[in-house]
Amino acid sequence: MSTPTEVAATEITYRDAIRTALAAELRADPAVVFLGEDIGGAGGSFKTSEGLLEEFGPDRVIDTPISENGFVGAALGMAVTGMRPVVEIMFVDFLPSAGDAMINEIPKFRFMSGGQATVPLVIRAIGGATGHFGTQHSATGESWFQQMPGLLVATAGSPASAYGLLRAAIRCNDPVLLIEHKGMFARKELVDLDAPLPEVGKAAILRSGGDVTIVATLLMVERALQAADMLAAEGIEAEVIDLRWVAPLDIATIRESILRTDRLVIAEEQVHAGGWGATLISLLAQEGLPENSIPRAVSMPNYPIAFSPPLEDAAVPSADRIAEAARAVVRE
Repeated sequence: MSTPTEVAATEITYRDAIRTALAAELRADPAVVFLGEDIGGAGGSFKTSEGLLEEFGPDRVIDTPISENGFVGAALGMAVTGMRPVVEIMFVDFLPSAGDAMINEIPKFRFMSGGQATVPLVIRAIGGATGHFGTQHSATGESWFQQMPGLLVATAGSPASAYGLLRAAIRCNDPVLLIEHKGMFARKELVDLDAPLPEVGKAAILRSGGDVTIVATLLMVERALQAADMLAAEGIEAEVIDLRWVAPLDIATIRESILRTDRLVIAEEQVHAGGWGATLISLLAQEGLPENSIPRAVSMPNYPIAFSPPLEDAAVPSADRIAEAARAVVRE
């Protein structure tokens, strides 16, 4: 089995981007440790940690019992006593099992210590539909924790984003929940492993355009870019933004884009109510949207994700749905 290595500007998969980022940070800082279910000998349920146990050993790549609140709580203890733990949660849907640690402990610890303690802790959670895993293993969950002051929430929408965001999160002195998408593990992209790490809390403009702004996360970033290609063939130029950070939201970048395009479409693989899309529209509206601009949200229907492949596929927003929403706002 090959050991993960760093090679600048190479085409790698989303899965390998995660593994390479983990390996790089484990090499760079002996305080970094990695723990979770089946991450060691099994190489991770989605093979994002293959080779790490062999290189770094069981003291730094730690297989845990199936007890999310227990090992996430243990990671908090590690973080406040000088270590930089990275925790893997096999499915986003299991994050509520660590509810006390995630809600009542980790986000509040630095505040309750009066700033005397930092919490350099990363929780990687694997989410998303498209794999037909059923309703208890298919949520993205990116908005579940946006109401937790003190917890940063990031979403990886491409291999380059997965690599950069994970390394930036590990180096951050505040706790970060990083959501990955299981439907993207085989996606390939040219990733510059020597590029500067992305700024915490900063969205990324992936495609410029003057007719409509499309903001997306996770798999919806890829589908928004596909929609932009479809729209370009019709003479509509869409600006596509990978939100990257659900908390904090980069309102400034998105507002500047809307001032250029006058139109906004949200693309999210979640129910719209209570999500980052609804929050984003609310904050922008309070600052004043362009005259006669009515935002559109392309979201999941308000019912659980079905196990049936055709029903799941129909529920997850497609590039066609995103393009149609963009056409609608342009024609208004």
